[in-house]
Amino acid sequence: MVDPKTNSILDEGNRLFLQGKLKEAITYYDKILNDNPEHLSSLNNKGYALSKLKDFDNAIKCYDVALQIYPNDLSVLVNKISTIRKQGNFDKALSLCDKILQNHPKYNIALYHKERILFSMKKFDESVLCCDSILKDYPNNGDVLFDKSCSLVMLSKVDDSLELLERAITQGIQYKVKAKKSKSFEKLLGDSKFKKLVS
Repeated sequence: MVDPKTNSILDEGNRLFLQGKLKEAITYYDKILNDNPEHLSSLNNKGYALSKLKDFDNAIKCYDVALQIYPNDLSVLVNKISTIRKQGNFDKALSLCDKILQNHPKYNIALYHKERILFSMKKFDESVLCCDSILKDYPNNGDVLFDKSCSLVMLSKVDDSLELLERAITQGIQYKVKAKKSKSFEKLLGDSKFKKLVS
C-alpha cells in the first residue's frame, strides 16, 4: 500500500537532493524513516546523500539496514559498492561486484564499478576485460572508452589507448579535459598525437 503522504515527502526530499541540498534532503528521508524505518527508497536515498557528503560510515549503515530487509536490491548493492570503493576498500567492493555478477552477468552498472575497482588495484588487464564486456552492449559509452584507454596506457599500449581516447572524445568534449588532468596520461604529455587529441 503506497501512502500518498509518504510519497510527497519523498518527492520533496528527492527534489532537494537533485538541487544539491543534501542535508535538507536527509531531513525529509528521516521524516519517513521515523514512521517507517524499513522504507527502502528513503534508506537508499539517505545513504546516497550521506555518501555524497563523504559520511561513508553512516551511508553504509543505511545500506546495510536496507539490505537486511531487501538483500538482493541491486540499486542498494551498487550504491554500497560505490561507497566502499570511495573508502578505498577495493577487495570488499570487488567481492560485492562479483556477488551481483554471479546472478546478473550482464549487469553493466556492476561491471562498470568492477572495471574501476580493478583499475584502482592496478589490475589493468582485468579492467580492460570488464570494459570490453560493457562495450559489446554499449560501444559508444564515453566513460568506458575513456577508462579502457587509461588501462591500455598503463599497459604501455599507447597506440590502442589513443585510438580509444579519440573515440571517447567523439562522445563528449569533457574527455579532452579529463585526459589532460588524468595521471594515467602524464607520460604522454610530450606525445604529439596525444597533444593533438586534447588541444
